[in-house]
Amino acid sequence: MKKIIAFFIFALFTCSVFAQSNDIWTSFSNKDSTLTGFKDKNGVIKIEPKFTGFTIAQKFENIMAVSEEENGKWKSYYLTKKGKIVGRDSLYSFDNSPDCENEGFIRFRDSKTDKMGVFNAEGKIAIPAEYSSITKVRNGMTIVLKDAIRTKIDDEHFTWTGGKEFLIDINNKILVENFAYSDDLNFYSIEKSKEPSKDKTRDSFLGVDGQYYSFINYNKEFKYWLEINLLKDLSKTNLEKHAFEKIIYWKEPDGWINSPKTKFISQNYTYIKLKLQELKNPKTDYFISSDGLNQFIFETGEYDVYFNNCRESKDWMYPTMDVIINPKNNTDRGQDHFEFLRTENGYQLISVSSRKDNLK
Repeated sequence: MKKIIAFFIFALFTCSVFAQSNDIWTSFSNKDSTLTGFKDKNGVIKIEPKFTGFTIAQKFENIMAVSEEENGKWKSYYLTKKGKIVGRDSLYSFDNSPDCENEGFIRFRDSKTDKMGVFNAEGKIAIPAEYSSITKVRNGMTIVLKDAIRTKIDDEHFTWTGGKEFLIDINNKILVENFAYSDDLNFYSIEKSKEPSKDKTRDSFLGVDGQYYSFINYNKEFKYWLEINLLKDLSKTNLEKHAFEKIIYWKEPDGWINSPKTKFISQNYTYIKLKLQELKNPKTDYFISSDGLNQFIFETGEYDVYFNNCRESKDWMYPTMDVIINPKNNTDRGQDHFEFLRTENGYQLISVSSRKDNLK
């Protein structure tokens, strides 16, 4: 069976690749840290500090959401690298934070129609504002929800009812109908074939063109990796092989501590081995939770690649998988956590916490 792998999407959307800029500007503050501006890589000021705290981008690559005060009034808009202003008062925000570009694209919400669309790096509309909800662009694709009804939960939260979900490309072309939203899919692993994938770590979807689009499911991938690559060999050597260079662990009363992996595994090997061995027992009560790196814990430079320009976790590429082990005795409190980060070198142990606080 002939497959067309991940690169076929990028071939369709060279505009996204073209949009990426090597001259990324970084943010800096004025003297009293009330306003933000941007400098180029040589330290030359490209934008004097004038943006307010609602401007969360720490790096300016192609297009970003900004806000500023002018004559006592607040205004918000999207700004391109060439200084073009688009989408005035049409910022899309989630949890009180504006959207951040991904692959040279950024989402907006039409204030008149309450519908969402997508701008490209030049500030042109790539996807028109005709959808109730849109995910970030990932590998030239996005999941959209159309004709749904917004139902208010409270002053800050709401939910969608009804509507129809699609997987579309950046040209607004439907690839898959009835494509349910999922955080577990790796859109950079796409394969296209005449039949559903036989790979057990993949989910397959029938496209409108009669072909099947399949994606690695992060959760399935991790469970397979855990069993094959780690649990079968819990030696110190193998644990170090599948560990990040630094491991963060919780210790009272100090809080989170950063330790070189060799030192941490050596000092805590007995505990790590015994707890991970429990996962081989079908009676062990544990579960796996997926998320992204916590920006307030993983703050130093070695983690930068796992965050976007707004210091948000890029969990759509580098998810974390937290193995959470409940105590054997139901009357005991606390849980043991082993957090693994998906990296370019596979899953790596990056954080550990013990319910008994016995880590060294």
